[in-house]
Order: sequence, then structure tokens, then C-alpha cells
Amino acid sequence: MRAPPSIRAVRPWRGLAPVALATVSKSRHGHRHRKDLSMTDHANLQDIAKRHLMMHFTSQGRFSSEEVPIIERGDGCWLWDTNGKRYFDGMSGLFCTQIGHSYGAELGEAAAKQMAELGFFINWSYAHPRVIELSAKIAEIAPGDLNRTFFCSGGSEGNESIIKLARQYHQIRGEGRRYKMIARRTAYHGTTLGALSLTGIASIRNPFEPLLPGVRHVSNTNAYHRPEGETEAEFTAFLLDELRGMIEQEGPETISAFFAEPVQNSGGTFTPPEGYFQGVRAICDEYGILLVADEVICGFGRLGYWFGSERYDIRPDLVTFAKGIASAHVPLGGVIMTDKIAAPFLEGSNMFVHGITYGGHPVSTAVALKNLEIMEREDVLGNVRRNEPYFEAVLSKLGEKPIVGDVRGAGYFMSLELVRDKETKETFSDEEADRLLRGFLSPRLYDAGLICRADDRGDPVVQLSPPLVATREDLDYVHDVLDTVLDEAWTEMNRSGRREAVTS
Repeated sequence: MRAPPSIRAVRPWRGLAPVALATVSKSRHGHRHRKDLSMTDHANLQDIAKRHLMMHFTSQGRFSSEEVPIIERGDGCWLWDTNGKRYFDGMSGLFCTQIGHSYGAELGEAAAKQMAELGFFINWSYAHPRVIELSAKIAEIAPGDLNRTFFCSGGSEGNESIIKLARQYHQIRGEGRRYKMIARRTAYHGTTLGALSLTGIASIRNPFEPLLPGVRHVSNTNAYHRPEGETEAEFTAFLLDELRGMIEQEGPETISAFFAEPVQNSGGTFTPPEGYFQGVRAICDEYGILLVADEVICGFGRLGYWFGSERYDIRPDLVTFAKGIASAHVPLGGVIMTDKIAAPFLEGSNMFVHGITYGGHPVSTAVALKNLEIMEREDVLGNVRRNEPYFEAVLSKLGEKPIVGDVRGAGYFMSLELVRDKETKETFSDEEADRLLRGFLSPRLYDAGLICRADDRGDPVVQLSPPLVATREDLDYVHDVLDTVLDEAWTEMNRSGRREAVTS
């Protein structure tokens, strides 16, 4: 059985007691028939998934000959599938299960208590206690003068909300020409149309063009492929000069906002060079442009701080968050803004003309409050800061391998860039990268019991983002699996290359 690039496998678990499950099938006349199943019946779940489930970012055609990986249980940093195999969750789901998989009962109690009190009510002209409490808690832990929160359901909605908020902010202030946005190449900001326009990845943009007009992209902070001998200060100067040049070219009076992640995910955890965000802040101030920190991944502890903006002293006007605020146990996201940004919307009859039905949902905000309580109680941020040097050290050992060109990242957010030639930094061709990532690494890591991401949205990388409760023993497991599998990958790619040379 082959798993997708983001999945991988190990120790048996006998499963939960069977739970009744009903599915529907259709006769050739269109009549529906129900069939009772056991939820732990692996074969039946496979059949149902292949018939009825449309998965996200998944080439589902392969499931005509392969099984769908079905995860049914978690405990700590570990997961089990319906075959009884155990995996280490080296991706925290998708950069989001900060406290792992051991606190579901406690979070469930918070949800049940809230549902008994108030299952749902909108935040359109009304409020409820939990959303008020959570907005106060966010203001307490957010850096600088970030003080007011607009809630939505996830990260894409958060960035979509900022696009609209930034445009309306400038309009209220009499700057209606400020509609353009600047983001960075290879960066991912979401899948809704506006957020997708910010995204700098051609392969996921092209099917939906034309996108939102007026979005421009500048270089990201990938230092690995910069000119030999360039200093960090020179790299920073290049990036800031390019940003300033883009603003001048487009016309400063037309630029609304600049979007950047503290550590860029797509392409492989690009950290900022010294002085970069301070320079970006100064340029945005000079031209009246709003600075947006996309903290959907970096926020709520991933980098060892509540927000990456604190770690890198970004001082943004607006922050997008989601994922880690509730450790992904419920959907929740939002936008944090400074009082200065909120002020025009608080005057007279003005309003932010935007809303999300489930934004600030009572149950989601109750779970988020409990999640933050657990993170503080268990000193989760301290665990990341204490173990970050160890995580870097064990991964740096892998950097000695011929297939590993670069080891980079921060906190519990790291990547290994894979190369064809370590000395020249030559990358793999598209065909080689596909064979390496999907043809070899994905199934092999799956068999070895490690869930991580083999990604080629830039150059080929293996990304690691363990739960923030992961111990040094857990990090050793990650190292040991990769130590073996990367050696096998190098042998396999050289063997494949020799076969092609003989054939040609």
C-alpha cells in the first residue's frame, strides 16, 4: 500500500469497540439502500471513502489501486490507522495540533459545557461570554499594541478578511486608490480567491485565473540559493531594495498592504535574515502601507513564542491566526489588529462590512480558551524553547548526508532541502523530484512510521512540525527514521540515474 506524500506507519493497536455506521448505495434505478457497518471495519471504510469522500489537495485517482490511509486514533504525539499501524505525527496534523492528541477529553468537556449553556449564536451585533473572554486573552498574549480580534473559521478566511479590511480602512481614510497587495514568492496564504491571489505558487493559482487584480510578489527569504559569499546584511539589503522598488514602480499611493509569514512555510521554513522585518516595518511606515503577519502556522507556540511577531520583533498592524489557537480540535481563525487599524471602524455609523456565520462560534471559542489554558499549564512554549537547540542538533547530523543540502527553520518548524549535488546545490529535475518525493520517500516514510511532508512547492524538501509537547526522545525517533530513509533515498536516486543512463 502506498500512502500520499504527507503520510507514513508502525506498531499495532487493536482499535475501539465497534460503532454502528450506515452508508448509502444506489440501485441502477436510483433508489437508495442503507447498509449497517462497523466503524472499525477497515474494508468497508475503504469502500465508503472511495465512493463518497472528496479529499483536499489529493490525487484521488490513485485510490483505484491503492488504499486510502485512514487515521482513527491519537495519543500524545502518536496516531494509529485502521490497519493498526502506529505513526509519529511529525506534522502536527497540518502544523496545528500544538498539544498533541492526549487532551481531547478535557477539550471535549469544555465543548460540552458550552453546548449545554449556548450551542450557537452569531457575532453580528451580538456577543457571548466566551468570545469576549477569548478576545481579551488574545490581547493579553499578543505582542505590542495588537489589541482587537475579528474571528472567522480558518486561515484562508482570515487572510480574505484582511484583504477586505485593509481596502476599507484606506477608503474610510480617503485613500481609495490603495487596493494593491504585495506578498512573497512561493508563499502560501490560503485557497479562497483573495487569499489564493496572495499565494505565490503558480501550480495552485493557474487553474483559477484570473485572480484578484493588483497583487504583486517579491522575493522570499530563502538564503540557501543566494550568491556565494553574500553576507546576511547584503541579503537583507537586497530584499528591502526589491520591496522598495516594487512599491515605487506600482505607485506608493496604490499599495494597501504587505503580507509575510514570520517563517515562510512553503518552500521549506525560510527564516528572516537579521534586520529584515525591521526594514520592512520602516518601509511600510514611510509609504503608509499596512504590514500583515500571516501567523496561521507560526502563531500559538510553533516558534516557541505565542506569536512569531514577538520572536522577530515584526510589529505588524494586522495578524492572521488559525490552526494552533484551538490545537485544531475545532475550526477557528481570526484577525488581530492594532487600535489604530480598528479606530476608523469604531467612529459613528461606520462598520467593517464583512462577516462569517461561524466566526467566534461559542463552542470553538470555549475549546480555544481551554487549549490556551492547557498550553500555559503544561509550559508548552517553554518545552519548544528548551528543545529547539536539540532539535536543530539532531537534524544537523542529517545535514552531513549527500542528499541533504540545507537544514533550516526555527522552533518546532524545520525543513531539510534535498539536492542532487551538495557542493553545487544543484536540485533535482521535476521528474526526479516527483520520483524521489512521491515514488520513494512517501511510501518508505509511511512504512517507517513517520508522518511528515515531502514537498516540492519550491525545491524538494522534507518538512517537520511535531506537536509542541514532543520530547527529546520523540525527536530522536524522527532523526532515526530519517537517518535510514534518506540514505536509502540517495541510493535509490543514484540507482535510478544509472538505469536511465544505460537505457539512453
